[in-house]
Amino acid sequence: MPAGHLSRGRAGEDAAVRFLEGLGYVVLERNWRCKVGEVDVICLHRNTVIFVEVRTRAALALVSPTQSVTRAKITRLAKAASYFLSRRGWWEKPCRFDLIAVINADQGVRLEHIPDAFDFPETVGRGHAPWQPW
Repeated sequence: MPAGHLSRGRAGEDAAVRFLEGLGYVVLERNWRCKVGEVDVICLHRNTVIFVEVRTRAALALVSPTQSVTRAKITRLAKAASYFLSRRGWWEKPCRFDLIAVINADQGVRLEHIPDAFDFPETVGRGHAPWQPW
């Protein structure tokens, strides 16, 4: 049996995927891993590739889901996304990074979707967008 935080995180991801599919997003990958990091959910919406970070917390958690995303996590997410785009040859597709905050409360699950959620440190890359490798 997985630890409580792992099963809570999995349930949060499941809720986030249902939410995204309800918006018409096509889920391409879940928990996509490569040598530089992981992306929780990768979707396609129209022609845009969307990399989604899902953060699940209990209602009484000390740190909110949005506050729990560190600069280091954003950097790893950007590097993993770059790797994904390179493997698919999709650098010409528009991309964005979304955050879905999942709050587990006694009344049920509450989701907050934040499109285009992250600013990227200049040190991630040197191209058109800060996280692109050229």
